[in-house]
Amino acid sequence: MSAPDPSTAPQPGAAAAQPADPEAHWREHLRSPDPRQLTVRATLAGMGIGAVMCLSNLYVFFKTGWSMGVTITAAILAFALFGLAGAVGIVKKPLTALENNALTTVASGAGFMTGGGNMAAFGALLMVTTVRPDPLPMILWFGAIAALGVFAAIPIKRQLINQEGLPFPTGKATAETLRAIHGHPGAEANAATAAEGSMQARALGIGAVLAAVIAFLRDAKASWMPWNLPHQVNFPASLAGRPLADWSLSIKTEVVMLGAGALMSFRTAWSLLLGGLLTYGVLAPALLAENVIAGPGYKAVVAWTVWPGAAVLVASGLTSFALDWRSVVRSFSGMGQMFSRDTGRVADPMDAIECPGWWFPAGFAVLGPLVVVLMGVLFQIPLWAGVIAVPLSIVMGFVAARVTGETDVTPTKALGPVTQLLYGVITPGNLSGNIMSANVTGGIGLHAADLLTTLKTGWLLGGDPRAQFRAQLFGVVAGAAVVVPAFNILIPDPSVLGTDAWPAPSCLVWAGVSKAFAGGVATLDGLKQTGIGIGLALGIALVLLEKLAPPKLRPYLPSPAGLGIAMVVPGSNTIAMFIGAFGAWWFQRKKPEAAQRFVVPVASGLIAGESLMGVLIALLIVAGVLHK
Repeated sequence: MSAPDPSTAPQPGAAAAQPADPEAHWREHLRSPDPRQLTVRATLAGMGIGAVMCLSNLYVFFKTGWSMGVTITAAILAFALFGLAGAVGIVKKPLTALENNALTTVASGAGFMTGGGNMAAFGALLMVTTVRPDPLPMILWFGAIAALGVFAAIPIKRQLINQEGLPFPTGKATAETLRAIHGHPGAEANAATAAEGSMQARALGIGAVLAAVIAFLRDAKASWMPWNLPHQVNFPASLAGRPLADWSLSIKTEVVMLGAGALMSFRTAWSLLLGGLLTYGVLAPALLAENVIAGPGYKAVVAWTVWPGAAVLVASGLTSFALDWRSVVRSFSGMGQMFSRDTGRVADPMDAIECPGWWFPAGFAVLGPLVVVLMGVLFQIPLWAGVIAVPLSIVMGFVAARVTGETDVTPTKALGPVTQLLYGVITPGNLSGNIMSANVTGGIGLHAADLLTTLKTGWLLGGDPRAQFRAQLFGVVAGAAVVVPAFNILIPDPSVLGTDAWPAPSCLVWAGVSKAFAGGVATLDGLKQTGIGIGLALGIALVLLEKLAPPKLRPYLPSPAGLGIAMVVPGSNTIAMFIGAFGAWWFQRKKPEAAQRFVVPVASGLIAGESLMGVLIALLIVAGVLHK
């Protein structure tokens, strides 16, 4: 199960309206003076930016459990890079809104290669088994799963975007960002839009440079560096006779945590802090006093707290999913409508621009058998069990896409455990198979939802769906080629996963759920079973309480996602992310217009700067320039 993405980042503009006449809406932009979209330069730049965002997300994911949004950051970064290239005469024509939309689609396909259970499953696999597949088959594995998600989105797009007009909030926000920095598609950019784009680009750049410098001074070690910044600042206090730092309660100097906090809702952030204080300030000392855990350190504490933490996340995800039964019913009824329209229907005027319906079965006919074979060869999943995963992933993909369209949250924390439970029953004891079968359904669902989010942006701007479909596939190729080698460079020794250096909370949760479903909860000791029971009850209760509480009270109720994640990350992470969220919340209250412009770029810059410097330092260590 992957941790939830921070879906409540500050929105860069008001929601865009759904076009009343889809055909006229698209043809208006087809007649624009510059209809360039998926150009060679947009494709190459998108693959490059997407690869960089994939590296950044890889670092952030194993530190925090979150995969950060790609499209808005990529749009601003592309605007800045093409503006700079134009200023020095490298490019002659400025980047247009529709061209940037295609570019961000490429970048999103690459940048989200870490999400949807991909890295959560891969990390969990390395934590619970001795299996470490060769890089090339894993590149093929992740690429095939992501491409299946792209093909799965083809029939879903007409139903959810053209017919029902689901909001896909991140898609709307990206459309507004592109309008703000480029002007409306087909119109010449003016001084105001250029200035807006330049301000956001400078904010992102300043945040990135600041974070990169801090990360280098902290983490780079060499004979010519006389000192380094500390990794944490300790509180001058103790708990149960030990310094607070022993309980992982300190302030980290990792600014990536501040950026991640700034991009999440304040409710999630204060819930994280509350959960961290309860876990490491109350529960952990009690467990140590009873000799349940071996010591106060993060690894010793999380070896126990992962069970109630995972239970909170799984129970809250499944309960939210069940309470949204109308959306699930609409998903299955929508699937019937989606496929029934392919035969005997009146010609749709949008057929000229939409992806042909036959692309969907053709893609699955080619890629489906490949995934089934890889499941058997790499993870010893029986052929018949692998075959089940492919049609199941179509259903899961449609459900995930609808929930994303309505709420902006892809429900991998609910759909992943469903698959793990199923494969725990049909292939008992197969830990690697249990983990990676859930990767199939989770990965296909996320990449389908990801493409639909960018297609929503294109729909609002008048983009070409076929161009965006091809763009996403280019991004998938770039992301798959980058993510596995980058993981091996960044984390050459998987034994560091689940430690204070690389907490990998989502991997811990996936591994815990797979152990429980593959081996049976009865194999755990009684106290862990009690912890799981309490976690399940708490996760269900918090979701029900939120559902029944008056809307005015909901912001003051603890977030089950925040509490659950707090039990599987170091306490210092929860403190740092709360500080970042509090700063963004305070700024939004004091300077709402400025916050709307600058919170997302600055926070994204902090994340990108530190994470990319972290990857660069890892490369310099391999090259012998720096030492550990």
